[in-house]
Amino acid sequence: MQTKTRIGFFSTGLNTYWDQFEGLLANLERYSASIVSRIRESGDVEVVDLGMVDSPQKASEAALRVKASGVDLLFAYISTYCLSSTILPVAKEAACPVILLNVQPSSAIDYKKINSLGDRGKMTGLWLENCQACAIPEAASVLGRAGVRYDILTGHLDDEETWKGISAWVEAAKVFRGLRCNRLGLLGHYYCGMLDVYTDLKMVPATFGSHVELLEMDELASIREKVTGEEIQAKVEEFRERFEVSGACSDYELERAARTSVALDALVEAHDLGSMAYYYEGTAGSVHEDIVTSVIAGNTLLTGRGIPVAGEYEVKNALAMKIMSLLGAGGSFSEFYAMDFDDDVILLGHDGPAHYMMSEGKVGLVPLPVYHGKPGKGLSIQMTVRQSDVTLLSVCEGKDGMFLLAAEGETVPGEVLEIGNTNSRYRFPCGMASFFDQWCKAGPSHHCAVGIGHLAPKLRKLAFLLGIPLVEVR
Repeated sequence: MQTKTRIGFFSTGLNTYWDQFEGLLANLERYSASIVSRIRESGDVEVVDLGMVDSPQKASEAALRVKASGVDLLFAYISTYCLSSTILPVAKEAACPVILLNVQPSSAIDYKKINSLGDRGKMTGLWLENCQACAIPEAASVLGRAGVRYDILTGHLDDEETWKGISAWVEAAKVFRGLRCNRLGLLGHYYCGMLDVYTDLKMVPATFGSHVELLEMDELASIREKVTGEEIQAKVEEFRERFEVSGACSDYELERAARTSVALDALVEAHDLGSMAYYYEGTAGSVHEDIVTSVIAGNTLLTGRGIPVAGEYEVKNALAMKIMSLLGAGGSFSEFYAMDFDDDVILLGHDGPAHYMMSEGKVGLVPLPVYHGKPGKGLSIQMTVRQSDVTLLSVCEGKDGMFLLAAEGETVPGEVLEIGNTNSRYRFPCGMASFFDQWCKAGPSHHCAVGIGHLAPKLRKLAFLLGIPLVEVR
């Protein structure tokens, strides 16, 4: 399976110009090369450069190349005026969204320089270097009527916002490819009666391209039985390196969690998982109950390694966490805990696994005498998300299919609950009450993923690539 993100690129022009205006083609190719270079600098992408497509014949050749390349996103750099017949064949065969780059060499034409040349031929050649906007309406009209999904990025080469825009599209394409390569493991079953988390599993590959792998608790139990004492002690040491282990954690609970963590690592490797959702109860005193009451530490380590694990069999939130992880933003499992009207903040947290890279200080590993709403007792994670800009993301399933729901805010200091869960205070520009009402009315399940940074621009682009809506709470 193709795992590396492939970005298609071609520039367009009109071959009639090249003999008419000396130096025009060379300058346009230089601008094109600068864009390709910046795309490659974004790292971990393969750029399929189709070159200058300046005639219908070259368009046909480029169309064959792009069809065979399997690109995730196609940039069409409108370097000067061009015929739409040089764009449409390539865009149709790419079978992916197309971004029309309406990007001038500079912020404005040097009118005095051009007008002082005294040679209208040379003057026209320099103008044509800045003639990107002339072809954009034609291209947009034709692509739209042909049913090609496209967007437009307008700017100039000296503008850092232009480069940020191109970079954001590349990042979105990386997430898009990451989701298509993602193998989502499902271990156990839904929390009985938690209807909002139930989902149509066929929509996961249909919408995101992720494979769904149904896992057996018996397989995990079998692996766990074979874990050695050396593996357990090595994992306990990993706990102590990664977590602030409370002195109240008994050796028995640490070793029990370590045994399960080693087994989880092996299960993930055996099935090549990129994410997981789980929930199970088991009968009192059974091996399965012993497993599910000792998974939190191991699942937190997996989440921090880029293999996000969502509790309560929340398939949709495992996908939201994976998106955050692929964006390099973390992605911690959360739900709403309480409203603080005095400070206009809302508290979010959850029991179970968290993303330790997002923590304010070292993540705490603490014992719990009871897992509220769930059977048994054992070790748990206590963590506060560090103070920063944040984005909340939920993958939702509505009556018309899947969509994304997002809101940008910030974590703020203040008192939180120290009950052996993740717990943080969040503030939103529209105010806590307005945010909460808008969020709930959008129709998500009660879980969401929290990521570091304001990510709405990238999420808009990802939603466009996926072909699904993004609802934003502002």
